[in-house]
Amino acid sequence: MPFAKVFNSIKFIFRALEHRNYRMFFMGQSVSLIGMWIQNVAMGWLVYRLTDSAFWLGIVGFAENIPMFILTPFAGVLVDRWNRHRTVVFTQALAMSLAVIMAILVLSDLVTVLHVIVLSVLLGTVMAVDVTARQSLFIDLVEDKRDLGNAIALNSIMFNSARLIGPSIAGIVIVILGEGLCFLLNGISYIGVIVALLLMKTAANRAAAVRTDFRQGLMEGLKYAAGNTPIRYTLLLVALISFFANPYLVLMPVFAKEVLGGGAQTLGYLVGCSGLGALAGAIYIASRKSNQDPVKFIFGGAFSSGIGLIVFSSSRMMVLSLISIFVISFGIMMIISFSNILIQTVVDNSKRGRVMALHVFALSGMTPFGNLLLGALSGRIGAPDTFLAAGAIVVLGAFVYGYKRTER
Repeated sequence: MPFAKVFNSIKFIFRALEHRNYRMFFMGQSVSLIGMWIQNVAMGWLVYRLTDSAFWLGIVGFAENIPMFILTPFAGVLVDRWNRHRTVVFTQALAMSLAVIMAILVLSDLVTVLHVIVLSVLLGTVMAVDVTARQSLFIDLVEDKRDLGNAIALNSIMFNSARLIGPSIAGIVIVILGEGLCFLLNGISYIGVIVALLLMKTAANRAAAVRTDFRQGLMEGLKYAAGNTPIRYTLLLVALISFFANPYLVLMPVFAKEVLGGGAQTLGYLVGCSGLGALAGAIYIASRKSNQDPVKFIFGGAFSSGIGLIVFSSSRMMVLSLISIFVISFGIMMIISFSNILIQTVVDNSKRGRVMALHVFALSGMTPFGNLLLGALSGRIGAPDTFLAAGAIVVLGAFVYGYKRTER
């Protein structure tokens, strides 16, 4: 029966939820991520309202992401030593506190750009440890390691469902009640994931520790990643995407207002459509019976995202802009998910925290410099020409990756 086929297909896509620990994580994180995306949109609109400057948007994006560049490799050593589960509980609680502080500043009309920058740096510091610990935690959330790839894909579905829902809510809340309530909603949303983490009964409570000298542990992780060919080239491409493609969301307020002539709702539609494209990509990955040959999907993702950036740069029509955003996000999702799957399946477990830290570093650590460069270029040559150049570089990087990974 058609209904039975649909039901079985859906059940197959969400098969990692059969594992209790992952199911608890999925439910709690789903609520928290909606709050996070509400805050992200509110943050961009708040900064642009306060400064009316694309440059300051780049500065704030730089401030939030620079800790990833500085601290993530060190966080990987600590995550390999600490209890992963408890570390995530602690970092989520810290992130909740920062969201509440930001809400108080905005609602009391005391907020300045300096406040935003300082809190962005603090949040980025917390996230350097949190993201590394969460990525390393996946291996402990599914008993059947064959479902690890599906769990990673479902995490992307969860992330991008929130990316679709959160900005839409943010656009409405900003117009009616202002940015302050968005930060408060994010703070409240952390309660769900913290409760879910505390209710877990998982082997993640054990320490994954490797008790070596800190510097020796750091160098050991770097040498291991550099000496592993699939990991090395994949991390380099992810870093390129992080620098030239990921920062496109930071400049969305400029496109929404100056290029497309819209406001907060237009921004919400653009960011929401980026979530829709990434969500479609994540569903496609989760629906695959096998995640073999990830290299071709990483190459395809890089190529399509670069083409999407080029088309978006020349678009002045809302429909074409939304389609381009969809393609960009779909492509980036291919890169993020399949690079994660590739690395998680080949890495030695004793070095998992350090190598996943390098993946987080490549994905997020280079973004602050991309934010800074693209923000500065946008102020000088305009956002459209900036995106055109970034797209061309991403396409070139895709071909270099494809060539290097097929070299004999």
